[in-house]
Amino acid sequence: MSRALQQADALFDLGRYAQAAALAARHLAGDPDDATALVLLARCRHRLGDAQQALPAVEQALHVAPESVTAWLTHAHVLLALKRYEQAEGSARRAVELAPQHWGSHYTLGTVLDGAVEDGAVRHRAFRRRAVLAKHRRAAHESARTAAALAPEESDAHFLVGLTAHRTGNHRVARHAYETALRLDPDSSAAHNNLSLLHLRHGWFRRGSWARAAEGFVQAAALDLNDRQARHNLEIMAWGTVVGSRWVALAGMIAVAVGSAHLRAGASGSDALVTYLVCAAVLVGSWGGWLLWQARRVPPHLRRPLLLVSRGCRQVLGMAFAIALLIVHSSLALVLWHSALFGALAIPLFFFALVMSVAGRTALRQRAPKP
Repeated sequence: MSRALQQADALFDLGRYAQAAALAARHLAGDPDDATALVLLARCRHRLGDAQQALPAVEQALHVAPESVTAWLTHAHVLLALKRYEQAEGSARRAVELAPQHWGSHYTLGTVLDGAVEDGAVRHRAFRRRAVLAKHRRAAHESARTAAALAPEESDAHFLVGLTAHRTGNHRVARHAYETALRLDPDSSAAHNNLSLLHLRHGWFRRGSWARAAEGFVQAAALDLNDRQARHNLEIMAWGTVVGSRWVALAGMIAVAVGSAHLRAGASGSDALVTYLVCAAVLVGSWGGWLLWQARRVPPHLRRPLLLVSRGCRQVLGMAFAIALLIVHSSLALVLWHSALFGALAIPLFFFALVMSVAGRTALRQRAPKP
């Protein structure tokens, strides 16, 4: 291997793909049939997001060295980026044939199979039955398990086991695989994010699961500033927290409405005072209890990240505004109990909160980044 190619390989490992590609291209100018340099150039272009330019280079490498496992694996990944799933699967299977004991071959095949199913490519073929989808998911999971068995110290292999198990609903296996991936690579933002999704699924039933999910999303976002998925999940959690408070607001509105009706019916003296005190106690107690629950639910070190995410999310702010209107209305209704018109505002305000919750949920789903 020439000095320039060695430098290019080192730059690739450092993540400096543009410089590595330039050195590889310079080397190929003098030796255009160097399969190693062609594969490295294709990998650099692939990492730079230019799969169309990467494809000719890796196909030239396969023409020069048709038995190169690295070339077949790179070919599969490039075709996967181009969403040419059938060809990518063929290249991955060829790599498995050439190197059945190489974990990367099985890992690539599992990645291709999983990507084809999740992107819907299988659904557009002649067979659309669920059994076919399930078969592809099982095949992807088996490939991932084989990769993990061949390379038990590779975090990516265990992550793929978790991902494919997660897709099929086997959450126990997925949790164990994600935890293993994080033990091997604590800086894996994808593993933090996906494990947090599992925690969030059981957030209402297992003590501390909600907090662990939020912590995982925060950590994933901190490890990868470009991880839009983790940030979106934090927005979902913040929005869910705000939207859940509408039932607390409804309880306060009902209590105040009943109290106002009692006052308009002619209650006076100590009877009126008791009505005021009961309504105030319901308002203060319900919101105080909700705030106390949230304080215990969200650890102090997570409150600032969630607040920052909430401030940047229009759906969360819109829902918070609707809830604030309900709180203000319930508070003023005790003072303006004699105004039937003011009391009639309760129903449209709560309806507005329901509309905001539906609109917010729809908008967040539409904004969800592709996995």
